[in-house]
Order: sequence, then C-alpha cells, then structure tokens
Amino acid sequence: MNPDAPAGDPQAEALQDPPAPACVMSFNAADASGAGGLAGDVATLAAMGAHALPITTSILLRDSAEIFDQHAIDPDVVAEQARTVLEDITVTGWKVGFLGSAEGISAVAEILSDYPDVPLVSYLPNLGWLEDDVAQPYLEAFRELILPATEVLVGNHKTLTDFLLPDWDSERPASARELAVAAGERGTRYVLVTGIMLAAKGSDQFIDNVLASPQGALTGEKFEMFEASFVGAGDTLSAALAALLAAGSELQAAVGEALAFMDQSLDAGFRPGMGSVVPDRFFWAMPPAEEGAEGPQGGPEVPPEPEAAEGKPKGAPRRVH
Repeated sequence: MNPDAPAGDPQAEALQDPPAPACVMSFNAADASGAGGLAGDVATLAAMGAHALPITTSILLRDSAEIFDQHAIDPDVVAEQARTVLEDITVTGWKVGFLGSAEGISAVAEILSDYPDVPLVSYLPNLGWLEDDVAQPYLEAFRELILPATEVLVGNHKTLTDFLLPDWDSERPASARELAVAAGERGTRYVLVTGIMLAAKGSDQFIDNVLASPQGALTGEKFEMFEASFVGAGDTLSAALAALLAAGSELQAAVGEALAFMDQSLDAGFRPGMGSVVPDRFFWAMPPAEEGAEGPQGGPEVPPEPEAAEGKPKGAPRRVH
C-alpha cells in the first residue's frame, strides 16, 4: 500500500488492488501422486489464470499406476470447509470431481443449490476400483443430486455410457447426443464426451471428443491416439473448462480452448514413477529444450515429430490423447 496516496482516490485504489482472478471452488479427492484430484485441479486452474479454492472430499491411497483405497471425509467437514470459504470469497465457477461417498455428494449438492447461477462442471471418473456396495449408492446420488445442477458433464465415452445408459445393448456405440439426452433427462445441459473411438485410417487410430446437447453435437476435436497411458487427463480437461467458464468465456470457445490445453499438457506429459504419464499443466512455462539436451527422465531428447520438423507453429496442439 502507498501511504502517500490520497484517501478515496479511485485511481490510486485501482493501482493498489488489481482485479482478482476468477475463483473456482473444486470439490475433489486429495491425490498424493499429484496426477489428478485436487492436485491436478489446483495446477490446472492456476495454469489457466484462475484461483483455486480446493475442498477435500476424500483421501486417495494411490500411486501413478492405480488407486488402492480411499477414505471419505466426513460430510459435515466437507460442508464446513466450503462454507467457511464462501462466507469470505466470491466464487464464479464450480468443479466437481470424486466426492468420496453418497453422503458427501449430498453435502456438496446442498451447497451448490445455494448458488444456482454459478456454472458447474462435473467430472465423472472411472470408478471401477470402488467396491459395488460403495459405487452403486455413490452413482445413484450423483445421478439424483449432481446432474440437475450441472452445466457440463465431462467423462470418457465408456464411463458415461455405463452411467447414463446402463441398459445400452446395441452393437453401435451410443452417440454423444444420445448421452446428452440421457443426461438432460436429469437436468444436465451439456455433456463433453471424450475418447470416442473412430475408424482407423491406415496405421493411425483417432478418437473424437464431442460437446453435445440433447439437440445434437455442438463442437469437438479429433485427436490422434497416443501410445501411452495417462492419469489425470479428465481432471485436467474439466478444471480447465471450469476456469474458462468462470472467467466468462462462451461455452463452445471454452471447450475448444480446454481441449487444446489438455492436448498440449498430455503432449508434454512426464512419467514420475513406474506407472502412467502425468500431464504437465505448465508446459507453456518451460524454456525450449536445447538441441542435444537430455529429456525429462535423463535420457536423450525425443526428436521432433515429422509435422513439427515441417514447420508446425510452436505451441500448436499435436493431436494426442
């Protein structure tokens, strides 16, 4: 603060208090591997220029390869974390990830209901690692309490199909629009479906990522499938989208930018352990590698892709998944 600035001078006050970034409250699990969960959300929101308000809903016991167990946080503690912050800070966006338990979902839904005009991005991860007696009530509570408040539901094509259309028995995969219709019946306005497998073109396999409403597909990106296993991609995409919507971006433009951000984060991903590759959400902050320099794991630098060698603009997404 400048003590010499005259009191009540609007210009001086503007210089002293720059506009705050968009504040996004994320309800998600603590992930000690740093790959996804709250760690992934905080990194992504920061990289997108937003301020993260992380609310811990569960503690995951996991490494970079798999989840072994989780300990859900008491629902009253989840609610108290959020209420304490909300009494002080104005939130312009929500992100919902893994909420730990059906009771945790109920606590979060009650908070969301008090702010119906704040856009909510909900991410549904693959919960195949949960025991059935926990997973089934969790998914039912998510369906009944979170979907009605959700602006955009984000998830992998198979995960969303199993969740929204459990009786789907056609040999044809469900379309993004059909998933959006099923979500819309619960009150969700849009779905962002990732990992839709497309017919292979020669030796290349492509996947589609589609934003859809019950009226049809709106926008999306086709990516060339990358031969690596990632962890944290869904949290990265959904948190990036939440940050953009919180800042006032138009939905279709925000989806395109969020997909490009995820794409480049995966392209720059690294393998911190013996498991999957983790997205590098701060790929844009790293200086360009010098010729002949070592790669991130101490090995030789990976040679550029053919398209990069042909003059692809630096920073443009290299369509990967």
